[in-house]
Amino acid sequence: MIHNNCLVCNSPSLKPLVGYQKHYLTKCNNCGFVFCSKIPTVEELNDYYKVYAYSGELNISPVTIKSYHTLLDEFEKYRKTNKLIDVGCGAGYFLEEAKKRGWDVYGTEYSEKAVEVCSKKDINIKKGKLNASEFSGVEFDIVTSFEVLEHINNPNEEIEEFKKLLRKGGLFYCTTPNFNSIMRYVLKEKYNVITYPEHLSYYTKKTLSRLLINNGFKRVKFLSTGISIDRFNKSRGKITSSDKPSVDQRIRENIKRKWYLGIAKKIVNYLLTLTNTGLTLKGYFIKR
Repeated sequence: MIHNNCLVCNSPSLKPLVGYQKHYLTKCNNCGFVFCSKIPTVEELNDYYKVYAYSGELNISPVTIKSYHTLLDEFEKYRKTNKLIDVGCGAGYFLEEAKKRGWDVYGTEYSEKAVEVCSKKDINIKKGKLNASEFSGVEFDIVTSFEVLEHINNPNEEIEEFKKLLRKGGLFYCTTPNFNSIMRYVLKEKYNVITYPEHLSYYTKKTLSRLLINNGFKRVKFLSTGISIDRFNKSRGKITSSDKPSVDQRIRENIKRKWYLGIAKKIVNYLLTLTNTGLTLKGYFIKR
C-alpha cells in the first residue's frame, strides 16, 4: 500500500524524490513535505521495533544531563499545572531529571521493558500509541517529543493528540532530524537517517512549522543545530570500535573542558540555525 495524499497538507500532487526512489521517498508539490510513500505493514513494524524499541539502560553522559537542565530552565516560565509528559520517553532519562526539579512527570512508550523500567522510577507511564483520553482530566504545561515525529506516518492525528493534552498557552517541544541538513546534501541517498521502516517522515523548518501552525499552534522559537562525525562515518560504511568513546562523545568532552571550543560550538550552531542546515530541528510551539 502507498500514500496517495500528502501527510501534512493532504494534497494529491506528489512526485517521487529523484535520487531517493529506493527509499520510497515522495515530495509534495504543494507544501514540499518529504515522506515515505510506502506504508509499512503491522508485521514489518512489529519485527523492527521489537528489537529497536528498547536497548537497555545506558550511561547518560554529564553533557546530556546538562542539556536536559538547560531545556528544563526554558520550561520554567510555562509551569502552572506542574505536569509534563514525554511522548516516546524510552527509559525515562529526561523525565528523571524533570522529576528532580519537582515536575509531575508522565510518559508513553511502546516497549514493554521500557515501561517496566519507567514504572520502577515512579514515572506515570502508558504503554503503546499516544491516546489523550487515557489522561482525561489532566492538563499539561509541557509536552515533549524527542526524535518521535520522524517515525510516524499520521502526523496530523498525532499533533491533534498532543494538542488535547496541553492547556491553552502550554508548550510543545519537539526534536526531529532535519531533511535540509548539510550532511544529507553531502551524503545524499547514503545518509543513514533515511531508513525504512524506522523513519517515515522527513521534516524541514518549513514543513514542521506548517504542520504545527495548521493544527492550532504558534511557533515561538526554532533551532537547527549540530553535526555528527559518527553518523557521517556510519553512513559511508565506516565501522568504528565500540571499545572506545565515539568521535562525537570525545568532541563533546573536549568542548566541555575548553572554553574556546564552547564559543566555537555556539558560533557553528548559530550559523546552522541561520541557514537551517543543522542535523536536528528543535521546535518550540505554544497552543493557541
